[in-house]
Amino acid sequence: MGEIGYARNVFDQITEPNVYLWNAIIRGYCKHSLFGEVLEMYSEMQGNGVSPDGFTLPYVLKAWSGGGGSSVKMGFGVHGHVFRNGFESDVFVQNSIVAFYAKCGRLDKAWIVFDRLDDRSRTIVSWTSIVSGYAQNGQPLEALRIFSQMRHSDVKPDWIALVSILRTYTDINDIEQGKSIHGIVIKTGLELEPDLLIALTSMYAKCGEVLVARLLFDQMDIPNVILWNAMISGYAKNGHADEAVALFRKMIGVNARPDSITVRSCIIACAQLGSVELARWMDDYISRSDYRNDVFVNTALIDMHAKCGNVDFARRIFDHVSNKDVVLWSAMIVGYGLHGRGREAIDLFNSMKCARVEPNDVTFIGLLLACNHSGLVEEGCNYFQSMKRDHGIEPRHQHYACVVDLLSRAGFLDRAYEFIMEMPIEPGITVWGALLSACKICRNVSLGEYAAERAFSLDPFNAGHYIQLSNLYASVGKWNNVKKVRKMMSDKGLSKDLGYTSIEINGKLQAFCVGDKSHPRSKEIFAELEKLERRLKDTGFTPNTESVLHDVQNEDKEESLCNHSERLAIAFGLICTTPGTPLRITKNLRACVNCHAATKLISKLVEREIIVRDANRFHHFKDGVCSCGDYW
Repeated sequence: MGEIGYARNVFDQITEPNVYLWNAIIRGYCKHSLFGEVLEMYSEMQGNGVSPDGFTLPYVLKAWSGGGGSSVKMGFGVHGHVFRNGFESDVFVQNSIVAFYAKCGRLDKAWIVFDRLDDRSRTIVSWTSIVSGYAQNGQPLEALRIFSQMRHSDVKPDWIALVSILRTYTDINDIEQGKSIHGIVIKTGLELEPDLLIALTSMYAKCGEVLVARLLFDQMDIPNVILWNAMISGYAKNGHADEAVALFRKMIGVNARPDSITVRSCIIACAQLGSVELARWMDDYISRSDYRNDVFVNTALIDMHAKCGNVDFARRIFDHVSNKDVVLWSAMIVGYGLHGRGREAIDLFNSMKCARVEPNDVTFIGLLLACNHSGLVEEGCNYFQSMKRDHGIEPRHQHYACVVDLLSRAGFLDRAYEFIMEMPIEPGITVWGALLSACKICRNVSLGEYAAERAFSLDPFNAGHYIQLSNLYASVGKWNNVKKVRKMMSDKGLSKDLGYTSIEINGKLQAFCVGDKSHPRSKEIFAELEKLERRLKDTGFTPNTESVLHDVQNEDKEESLCNHSERLAIAFGLICTTPGTPLRITKNLRACVNCHAATKLISKLVEREIIVRDANRFHHFKDGVCSCGDYW
């Protein structure tokens, strides 16, 4: 009845309690998760000369579960008691031993005990314990194998086993098998079991089926924080950032208390949206919460502000954190890399070494990214060499791709090719993609064709690589080859990603496509655009028509360039904001040469700072100059 203190008072008045009374108080403490008291009473019980029975030891083992190395050692002692007291054939006790070892991560010993049980002794408890143990200790395939064995043994799984298996299918991203478990859940009438509902919601959300996940989420009258987390993080990780933020607002609106995971998931969503206003709102919320000093939350905030274009604000947060770990240092270095501030990233890395914080693989991704976007070729190559030599970090595909991009973007295509040929691991799709992209910039058709061939063999349905090859051919006027590539795409059912640009006005994002006339203020936008084009021509600006990769006349090319989505977004920003207000726009593709040159001049003509986040990095345009130094 929950009156465990009163129960203990009654127990203490008994002069010579027998084993049944000891079991009663031990079981009571265990039921209320007072595991320290369980172990204390077990010790007193032995000291009073009372031998445990088959109902004592399972609760003692449960109390020792999950307490680290010392608990495992004490559990060994209890296991010894099992043999000394003759309980090696007691099914209840043996199943408890399996559960104990599984929860403590000692799967080898759990399996030995489980394997010695005959089929009649293997209850749902032992099956569930061994399956959950493997599932929760990073061995999902073994968990699935044992679960299959369990089902062939005609043992009906309980909700605990089903939760573990659902989490396992979530970990390996096998939505189809997960759906089959959902079918079992429905057939067994367990679909309203709260933990199963959470596991199902989490599986569908993490595997990308957020609509199904939301239907399950909405079935809960009062969702707990784990369910909120599953849904919000599922939205954030699957490109539904708007829904993630909206759900977080709803959560705090109904006075549900978010935890660190909830907050971090919402911060990730804000970073994806790139909204400065939303980032400031999130930062204000954190400053008034209990998570202001949480190092993981601050790391996410640094990443968010950097991705929303305010790397200086990110640095202020970084400077205010006292206990900086390697993840926090790395987040700030990556932030500098996104903005092409290579020297500042290098200075920060040197400060990190002075603070005696050992870098990890992400630190070097940030460094290589920063060097790449700043044209610091030799510095980047030196950092790559130092990874394994000085820090024992084995480079991954992403590191190799960064070096290839660093060399080839700087025009060292031969060095990049030699680097790829000398790689100790098989070059991945990102490596060949980086080389192909640079071949388009440098117009190296033969090497680009080779890189495209390798990329196609690794990922034949990635439309981006076909577009890169098509653009390479178009840049050198090989229009027949362009048509062949387009036909290859058509035969495979592939299409080019639609380019768009969004701009934030008063906290709201407005998106534009090339030549978009669907906006309610379309006439004003195009009038402003024509005015801008006249001013550009008056300054002597000549459009770089090579940015239009179609075999059309020059005047058609110029008109197409004027209607690029970033130009429309800039024009909209100019008619909606007061003079001097910075414009913040986001483009889903890489900035084209012509729009980059035009935006530089526009920033000077209208006396505005224009901050552009393209697919690769940030560009800060001001007074006719871009922060990238025309190197991107």
